[in-house]
Amino acid sequence: MKYSYLGRSGLKVSQLCLGTMNFGVDTDEQEAFRIMDAALDAGINFFDTANIYGWGENAGRTEEIIGRWFAQGGNRREKTVLATKFYGDMHDANDGPNRDAGLSAYKLRRHLDASLRRLQTDHIELYQMHHVDRNVSWDELWEAFQVPLNQGKIGYVGSSNFAGRDLVKAQYEAKARHFLGLISEQHKYSLLCRLPELEVLPAAEELGIGVIAWSPLDGGLLSGNALNPVPGSRRASNAENVNKHRAKLEAFAALCKELGENEANVALAWTLVHPAMTAPIIGPRTLEQFQNTLRVVDIVLDESTLKKLDEIFPGPGSAPQAYAW
Repeated sequence: MKYSYLGRSGLKVSQLCLGTMNFGVDTDEQEAFRIMDAALDAGINFFDTANIYGWGENAGRTEEIIGRWFAQGGNRREKTVLATKFYGDMHDANDGPNRDAGLSAYKLRRHLDASLRRLQTDHIELYQMHHVDRNVSWDELWEAFQVPLNQGKIGYVGSSNFAGRDLVKAQYEAKARHFLGLISEQHKYSLLCRLPELEVLPAAEELGIGVIAWSPLDGGLLSGNALNPVPGSRRASNAENVNKHRAKLEAFAALCKELGENEANVALAWTLVHPAMTAPIIGPRTLEQFQNTLRVVDIVLDESTLKKLDEIFPGPGSAPQAYAW
């Protein structure tokens, strides 16, 4: 496994991040345990989750599974750089009107303490805001984050789904407080979703914020299975989206065949080419799927291949040249 510093922090994380969104939903607990054990064995130390995973009335289930995995011992917790997120509705009636999705000092305190209980740990390396909330000021947020940072409950602060302007504002306000601020931004980024190249990725690179790519296979469209889905599968039911991108996917499949690599691994390796990128999130449902991704960090895409990928999946260009003279 290869490792990178997360943003401008001194924290080293694996260049593949294990996403746990399927745990407790499409992946049962024992299979989740096997995947997490295999991840540590392969040198993947970076695990990402969120308090709402499990979804709806089952929100929190994924964190509970990870907590029970930690409880088995064997230095599992000590070997893991743990990241979780807060923002959503956790279906806690005691929250009253504060149950709605959003960020606030109230939600940060309550949701952090609840995540720590579910995860059976006393600290989280990376605590992330799952979405921007422009109804909450940075005066409130940075003051609220200061408390668990000083208590040792969290090590670093990250964001997710922030626009370029939000990253700049967050760091401006942090600097005014002589505060480190954000070290990471988790953002949707893939060959089919290159919009972040316009503003978000350049802003993150300039500010020293490490980017973590979520949905790097764009919901499975870049997995290699979209063109020939298993009848009854989620991809089979998404035929309209597949047909929309069919020509691109067919050209991509042909290129990957020339390279002798599967589509999923090429798509994941491509995300790592951008200098702002720390790691793509892999979200395996099975141990076999996980094992098939391990060679991603060893794939080198040469200039000729990158040019062909740009031709198949054109990017938005750079700001402001993309929309001005």
